[in-house]
Amino acid sequence: MVDSLRYIIVGTGGFGAHWCRAFLPRLTELGKARPVAAVDLRPDALLNAQQHLGLPADRCYADLNRALDENPADFIIIVVPPAHHETVVDAALAHDLHILSEKPIADTMAGCARIYHKVNAAGKKMAVTMSHRFDQDKQSLEAAIKSGKYGRLNYIVHRFTHDCRKFGSWGEFRHRIPDPLLVEGTVHHFDILRSLTGADGQTVYATTWNPPWGEYAGDSTALINLTMTNGVPCAYEGAKANATTLNGWGNDYLRAECEDGTLELDRRQLRVLRSGPDGAPVAEPLPLLERPVWMNAWLAEMFCDWLAGGPPPPNHLGDNIQCAALLFAAIESAHTHAPVDVQAYLQKHL
Repeated sequence: MVDSLRYIIVGTGGFGAHWCRAFLPRLTELGKARPVAAVDLRPDALLNAQQHLGLPADRCYADLNRALDENPADFIIIVVPPAHHETVVDAALAHDLHILSEKPIADTMAGCARIYHKVNAAGKKMAVTMSHRFDQDKQSLEAAIKSGKYGRLNYIVHRFTHDCRKFGSWGEFRHRIPDPLLVEGTVHHFDILRSLTGADGQTVYATTWNPPWGEYAGDSTALINLTMTNGVPCAYEGAKANATTLNGWGNDYLRAECEDGTLELDRRQLRVLRSGPDGAPVAEPLPLLERPVWMNAWLAEMFCDWLAGGPPPPNHLGDNIQCAALLFAAIESAHTHAPVDVQAYLQKHL
């Protein structure tokens, strides 16, 4: 029997606590990977690794390099703010480790490009957990679009709107940073649109703002037009300071207009609509796909299988750099009030 892979998790508070509690125990149960150390600056956050991963206190560290020096491992899991990703990546590569990181790759396009080159030069494997694309409802919509049953894809409309206008209602740090909607929300939705269209971003034109009642330092609202490299247009509406939550996290509205049917996903309900005899739309519910786990837990499994000799997962670094380019090109578009050629933007930074 092949020994399970060994990992070190960096960041066990905040969303890292969810990794410890909900995603990583399954890797141990499946015999795919086991923890050897955890790192966090806060002692109380390290309790999550002790409670949910079974790590003893002496394998829980505040010092990243000490944890890496004292615990041989195969890969590192990064669940810290994006501004600190490159520091952890550098330490991981210095210790010859593969990398599984939370999104985005880094907090700037320049940082993303540096990490991209460093990882490739080191010959290591890296994947980025853009999890929402791998949720049950989005995977079901993608399968329906690509089945061919509804004809050619014409365009896609995506809505993600919330009532999170009060300070702290979306986590305090998101109310303090520039471009919070794009960096913390829309980046996932760009990845969803890439998967649904089967193409990367070609041109993006973003209009972003924060209404007077939105308690954000940066822009909380966006209307974005995308054209993908295969010519499919996408229209995106995102908002965190609306009066009501129409389609929040995990409950997106997506409409894929296809040649022979309108595929509509609304709050995890999927259906196809076609015109009836009198012209009114007739809806047919479509079942969602089934599998044991979705999102981060599934991505962690695919990453371990890759390290064990399997195929690269869809969220590998070479693919995710396209998502990073689309994100930061959209930010540039919003700031310059002009459309941006995403592929030219990526090549300029690579």
